[in-house]
Amino acid sequence: MAQLDTLDIVVLVVLLAGTVAYFTKGTYWAVQKDPYASSFANGNASKAGKSRNIIEKMEESGKNCVVFYGSQTGTAEDYASRLAKEGSSRFGLKTMTADLEEYDYENLDQFPDDKVAMFVLATYGEGEPTDNAVEFYEFFSGEEISFSEKADEQPLQSLKYVAFGLGNNTYEHYNSMVRNVSKYFDRLGAKRIGTAGEGDDGAGTMEEDFLAWKEPMWLALSDELNLEEREAIYEPVFEVTEKPELSADDDTVYLGEPNKNHLEGQSKGPYNAHNPYIAPISESRELFNDKTRNCLHMEIDVSGSNLSYTTGDHIAVWPTNAGKEVDRFLRITDLISKRHSVISVKGLDATAKVPFPSPTTYDAAIRYHMEICAPVSRQFVSQLAQFASTDAIKAEVTKMGGDKDYFHEKVASKNFNIAQFLEWVSNGESWEKVPFSLFVEALNKIQPRYYSISSSSLVSPKKITVTAVVESFEVPGAPHVVKGVTTNYLLALKQKQHGDPHPDPNGLDYAIMGPRNKYDGIHVPVHVRHSNFKLPSDPSKPVIMVGPGTGVAPFRAFVQERAQQAKNGEKVGKTLLFFGCRRKTEDFMYEEEWKQWGADLGDNFELITAFSRDGPNKVYVQHKLKERAQEINELLEQKAYFYVCGDAAQMAREVNELMGTIISEERGVAKSRAEEIVEGMRASNQYQEDVWS
Repeated sequence: MAQLDTLDIVVLVVLLAGTVAYFTKGTYWAVQKDPYASSFANGNASKAGKSRNIIEKMEESGKNCVVFYGSQTGTAEDYASRLAKEGSSRFGLKTMTADLEEYDYENLDQFPDDKVAMFVLATYGEGEPTDNAVEFYEFFSGEEISFSEKADEQPLQSLKYVAFGLGNNTYEHYNSMVRNVSKYFDRLGAKRIGTAGEGDDGAGTMEEDFLAWKEPMWLALSDELNLEEREAIYEPVFEVTEKPELSADDDTVYLGEPNKNHLEGQSKGPYNAHNPYIAPISESRELFNDKTRNCLHMEIDVSGSNLSYTTGDHIAVWPTNAGKEVDRFLRITDLISKRHSVISVKGLDATAKVPFPSPTTYDAAIRYHMEICAPVSRQFVSQLAQFASTDAIKAEVTKMGGDKDYFHEKVASKNFNIAQFLEWVSNGESWEKVPFSLFVEALNKIQPRYYSISSSSLVSPKKITVTAVVESFEVPGAPHVVKGVTTNYLLALKQKQHGDPHPDPNGLDYAIMGPRNKYDGIHVPVHVRHSNFKLPSDPSKPVIMVGPGTGVAPFRAFVQERAQQAKNGEKVGKTLLFFGCRRKTEDFMYEEEWKQWGADLGDNFELITAFSRDGPNKVYVQHKLKERAQEINELLEQKAYFYVCGDAAQMAREVNELMGTIISEERGVAKSRAEEIVEGMRASNQYQEDVWS
């Protein structure tokens, strides 16, 4: 056999390396790019130079199942991850999750018929798509849809899909996203596998609705794709590696910074849902005169950023988990001694989306990125059983995970978060066997909390005001008091601003200085989300506002704006505000400001109050609306705009019903006709809501 010369050997080595590179796509030696290296960290793919072709992406990564999500608060994204993980572990599917805003949809007519697409779609606000699903929804709801190849009436005949919706029955357009998308897909010829599931947050059954839907869905999908179920075992999506060569003091280690610009101290815009602005709080004060409750007024200075808002928008506050709950989590998982150890987190699959930047520390990941204070889910509980320290604990946890009634009685009714549950079920015995990767996968990424802005952009364009009640409530039978993560964080900031050197609201101990003391000087991470909740463009139009409690927040902005317009010499129409609270002496917010703005607006402004606990009978805004039925109807006939802000489950629903009654009685028309009139007002934006459950 002839000997190979040096050139032959070089050529063979190059060919071999090229072949390995092609089939492994550089997995073995490539340095992974930091997905958090820009302001768009894990944001729009087009801005990061990624392919927006989902079919190409699936082919490249060897996937046969993609789970798309349209998510506003992280729940839909969590459900998508759970479906992808279960599809892989139970049925051997090659799965990936996909953010709807990162892909184009013109080529879904080429979707292979041996693959499946799942869609987990939350409905936001009044039947609107979530922020990351807007382009997707506009594409499929458009009158003329153009696909890449097929021009026939049913271009999606090769698309097999699964759909689950997240909604709230207290809103008028309940689960409209999944209903409409299913309708569009069916019309275009796509084949839905199983029923389109619907989860109801309003009834508090979202989790159980999801669990009840997915089992028959898997059965139908197995029949369609000839899948065989196997015993599900834990297969990590992420690799968590401790890095003893790195220290928490190293400037390359993330200690809670959301992306690389923040890590390097070079924060820059655009500021958005992927990149917060660290804003100074210029002023904060207590609004209640009640030692048992707190309500905060905070003014956030955005003058150093490119952030802008218009009256009626929302501000997002990025929270930090309380030190008390961080410590509890670290103790029960036996990580307390490693809290400042540096770890690297990377996806074991090219399509896995790491939820936070690394290298980081256990403490930073838990404190700034993981939703450790949310109620624990039954599906997660069932996953934990295999890691129990004793057979007795394993049996109990298995029962809880498999029996929804037992789970509700023992766990859900007590509002346990993950660490509280683990402490309780094991009587304090640590759960050191649970891989940290499972917590990263199963716990949502901590989400910004949204608040209606209570200032006018006309009056205060660079200072955004927040009005928020600090959440704290006892759960019957629970060994703890439930504390709002973000509002207690804001309370700690207020206490610090007012001279408390060690603010510790309700024993929660927040790290208010932020990572590497970057929030020193009373700062909070924020961004702005634009809203459709707006005053009429013509200020001479009359407005009627209903806002009990902190539902008055956007109406403070509305009245402030109309008062300024009046001072500027503009003609301002009748402005009625219905406000309710418990007692005039305890929680009558902004009493002096209403007087001042009333003076500016003259007879065109009236504040109608309902103090529910000041008299022998409870009086609410609904009662006051009924008392003014004639005037309200007259204003509506003058095309007054009607606004409601606050509790969706009861107050907003009752006000909607009452409006139909007022119109029916005052105009002498049938109740059904009055309800049609109210629907017409909604359709034309004459009736607007900014509500929550």
